[in-house]
Amino acid sequence: MSDLFDEYPMLIFALEALLALFLLVFIVVWTSSGKKKSTRAKSAEQSGQQKPQ
Repeated sequence: MSDLFDEYPMLIFALEALLALFLLVFIVVWTSSGKKKSTRAKSAEQSGQQKPQ
């Protein structure tokens, strides 16, 4: 494995960049799904409160 990194020293930076990209996408998807869930819960509460009137 170290021979591979000796032959291609930029491979470490490429792997680190891919990991950073994956983490960025994961964080964005996680936070955006949380907003959708809270929006759905709020809209369900509002529609539930409006129906009895």
